Amino acid sequence: MNDSSTTDAAQHDWTSFMEEMNEQFVDALEQNVEAQAEFVESWSETLESSADDERLGEGVQGYAKAYQVWMDAAQEMVERTADAAEGEEVDVEEFRDVWLNSANQAFKEVMSTSAFAAATGETVQDAMEVRQMADDSAEATLRQLRIPTQSDVEEIGDRLVELERRQHEVERKLDRVLEHLEE
Repeated sequence: MNDSSTTDAAQHDWTSFMEEMNEQFVDALEQNVEAQAEFVESWSETLESSADDERLGEGVQGYAKAYQVWMDAAQEMVERTADAAEGEEVDVEEFRDVWLNSANQAFKEVMSTSAFAAATGETVQDAMEVRQMADDSAEATLRQLRIPTQSDVEEIGDRLVELERRQHEVERKLDRVLEHLEE
């Protein structure tokens, strides 16, 4: 092999590496922007629904911390890209890891706020109310169709347990009466 073909091969390898790195970087950046947009949208909806000024302030601080985590990740990505451009060997998976770790840290910043806890509590409460309405509606429909409902079965079960309790009590009393008669 001559120097020209070695140089061409090295140039081709470098070009391929940079193309792959650029694609990975663009993909990661697009995913990051989409994740941030979804995050900001859901977070702003959560904050708008919270009437407590203290909770709102804490929520904004949590978002600010999360935003800083994202910006630090972006800065790290730029630095690692520059390192790769200068010839340092940078594993493409390192870029993914930066975004994943940053996402985890950013969500941790947000989820540790009382605003997030309040919003989660409200969501759970709303879900429980919807479930109760669905259960009530299903039970009403089953009653109209003359099909036993869960509450009907539970009532029958409670009655059976009470009957068994009474039966055992009658048996104990009967045993005492028999003991007295035998004496």
